[in-house]
Amino acid sequence: MLEWFYPDVYINSTYRIDFKKYYDSGYRGIIFDIDNTLVPHGAPADKRSIEFFGRLESMGFATLLLSNNKEPRVKMFGDAVGAQYIYKGGKPKKAGYLRAMEMMGTDRKTTLFVGDQLFTDVWGAKNAGIYSILVKQIDKKEEIQIVLKRYLEKIVLASYKRSCEKSGKEYLVF
Repeated sequence: MLEWFYPDVYINSTYRIDFKKYYDSGYRGIIFDIDNTLVPHGAPADKRSIEFFGRLESMGFATLLLSNNKEPRVKMFGDAVGAQYIYKGGKPKKAGYLRAMEMMGTDRKTTLFVGDQLFTDVWGAKNAGIYSILVKQIDKKEEIQIVLKRYLEKIVLASYKRSCEKSGKEYLVF
């Protein structure tokens, strides 16, 4: 049951993911959450995130921001990093993920999803059949409804850790 919320991989930071490895494996599109995945909650795009999206584009990746936030927040960030976006994305429903792939011209086998929450980001990606990468949240300061979900996430992550230990899979990649 809890397996529905397990990511394909759990990595310390978005900025530590070996995207070249994924590109070489055939992935061509990346869907990103914004808040606490790329920058602290509510923060604008910074130099690091702008340069990061430039590197992904030069590698050949299509990128898209999928957020449950309203358009002003998502548009501002998307414009700054040069990525397409979907606001009020309805995560974890799979419709936003499917639309994102359509916009990027990718499919389930060539798309990655990167986000910091199990119950919206990872679950939605899994429902859509997309490879999911969970990253540790950047900042502990979050809205109350997210803080409450983090307590439930701890239970799922403990189960995920036990599953990784049994299978010999690395639990958290630094």
